[in-house]
Formats: sequence, structure tokens, C-alpha cells
Amino acid sequence: MNRSDSRIGRRELLKLIAGLAGSYWISPGLIQAAERTPIKKPIPVSNEEIPVIGMGTSRTFDSAGNREKIANLGKVLEQFFKMGGSLIDSSPMYGSAEHVLGMLLKDIRAESLFAATKVWTDGKEHGVTQMAMSKKLWGIERFDLMQIHNLRDWQTHLETLNAMKAEGKIRYIGITTSHGRDHDELYQALSTHPFDFVQMSYNIRDRAVEEKLLPLARDRGIAVIVNRPFARGNLFRLVKEKPLPDWVDEFECNSWGQFFLKYIVSHPAVTCTIPATSKTHHMLDNMSAGFGKLPNKETRKEMEKTFEQLSRG
Repeated sequence: MNRSDSRIGRRELLKLIAGLAGSYWISPGLIQAAERTPIKKPIPVSNEEIPVIGMGTSRTFDSAGNREKIANLGKVLEQFFKMGGSLIDSSPMYGSAEHVLGMLLKDIRAESLFAATKVWTDGKEHGVTQMAMSKKLWGIERFDLMQIHNLRDWQTHLETLNAMKAEGKIRYIGITTSHGRDHDELYQALSTHPFDFVQMSYNIRDRAVEEKLLPLARDRGIAVIVNRPFARGNLFRLVKEKPLPDWVDEFECNSWGQFFLKYIVSHPAVTCTIPATSKTHHMLDNMSAGFGKLPNKETRKEMEKTFEQLSRG
């Protein structure tokens, strides 16, 4: 991922903060040794609140066998929890990510962990076996959220997940996609079955889900997790070396990364987003988006307009 810092001294400031205690945070022009409470949103079916910035593990945590990378990921994970992080999302689809994550969680204080993974296979028995393996790899007693990955055999797995939830083996049930071609099927699934969570791709450039899926989720009381918030880094390339507008200070935004994340989580239907990174200074920047203020409806429109102008330039 290519992320360019747009303010003088921003990169140096991030490096400085990353080396300090986790209770420090950035405000415009000032470093304060004081803890802040991260912005949280409620899960509609329970009113349980979770921070609006979570963490993904796709690609970044697929590092089994590489001690140097794993050690670095441990620092990334520590930074996440120091800054009030909670929801971590993974999947059997992500190579060794669940295995690496479980290794690291053994040595990190993670009382706030909201563990979310997925079932990604065909057939009831294969699904049960896969979910049991995920629990073993994570080293946890139960998952907070189990999701059906990319709608794969979703009718079969939904029956299993409903039974597991009734037995207290999982807390919430979800379904996911990161592909626009599956939106119609996802819409039908959400319209006809009581899911607690849905996960989908959404960012300031790709806003297709605003038309039907986000309104449906809000109407049916379904929590929304947003994946690919940076469009796999493409958003940064579109604004590379371009300055942030001065008015972003109004909602305590200090980088393009925070600009993109605050835009997403300020949508009324979105519960949280899960940017993935393997760099501590990017984790610091990501988590900083979950503090302070969020843009309002009018500011969101101005953000859209600004991004469209800059990305064409």
C-alpha cells in the first residue's frame, strides 16, 4: 500500500508517536498524554457498542514461517489494542492468517477482543469442521461473530449458525461479500433471513451499496462491516502528493487515510470498517480515525466532491 502523508512533518510525527506509550494521541498541533474514548456504534440487534475502526487480516497476516514478519505483526496488534481496538476479522480463505493471529493473541492482553471469522466451504459437515479448526487456531472459547464468506453455500451454513447461536456457541451471525456481482443475491438473503451482521465493500470511490444494500441493512437492523476501505490501496494512488483541504480540521482529520475511513464510518448505516495493515505507523493512523469527530451529511458531500476533483487531476 502506498500512503503519502500530506502535511509537513506528518510522517515524522507518526514515527514519534508510534514509539511512545499507547495512551498518546494526536490532536491538531498538539500531543497530549491522555487517553481518549474511541468512537463506538451500537450493534442494532443488541445495542452492544463496538469501535468504528476494526482490523482486517486479509493478506497482511498470511505470514506463517516468517519470524521477522510475525514479530512485526505482534507490534501492529499491540498498537491496535492500545488504541482501543476490538473487532478483528479473519477467514480460512486468508492462508495462514488465523494461525498467525492465534499465535500472537497468546502473548497480548486482548480483553476487548471481538473475534470475527468466516465459514468458507461447501456442505454442513465441512462447515462445522472448518469452524472448529478456526476456533482452535485462534485459541478462543467462542467467536463473537461467525460470517458466511462470499455467500458460499449460505443456506446450508445459515441453518448451522442459527443452531450454534441458539446453543450459545457463537454470539452473532453474519454474511459477507466483496464482489459487486453478488449484490443481488446478498440483497435477497438479507431481505428474507434475520442476519445480525453483513459485510461488504464500500469506500468514497465505490458507493454502489448506498443505493440498496446500506438502506436495507439500516431498515432491518443489521450491523454493517465495511471491507476494502482503501480499495486495496488504489485510493492513495489517486491522491498521492495532493494536499488535504484545510476544512478537514473540523472533524479532526490529519491524513488521507483518516479522510477515507472517517467518510465510511460516518455513514448512518455503517457500524465499523476493517482496514488491514502490516505497518505500525499505518495502524496508528487507521486507529486515529476512530477518535474525535465524524463528518456530517453536508461535509460528506464536500468530501465526495473534493475527492472526485483531485482524483481526476
